[in-house]
Amino acid sequence: MAITHYKDLIVWQKSIDLVDEIYKITRQFPKVELYGLASQMQRSAVSIPSNIAEGQSRNHLLEYVHFLGIACGSSAELETELIIAKRQYNDLNYTKAESLLLETQKMLNVLIRNLKAKK
Repeated sequence: MAITHYKDLIVWQKSIDLVDEIYKITRQFPKVELYGLASQMQRSAVSIPSNIAEGQSRNHLLEYVHFLGIACGSSAELETELIIAKRQYNDLNYTKAESLLLETQKMLNVLIRNLKAKK
């Protein structure tokens, strides 16, 4: 069965779950982080499903791969920000976010590899 809408992509669905988890975590940060690390983590997380959606909606293979690459970059940003957050606020539980992020990164890499093989 062909994927006709980005919402059907499991990687998009997982990345939406990741966004939810990042918002749960950043709500627990001190107010001083409202416009700092919390905001940056939220933007990085939101960028992942947004770029998956935009790329899939373009209906052009090379553009799709390009936007998936941007999503990968945002996932690396978020991974770095999670490392920083864990060092600054080590009393919070990051396990679910880290697991969702890793799963999303793996799925993005497989999707990109498969799409590139179609060229």
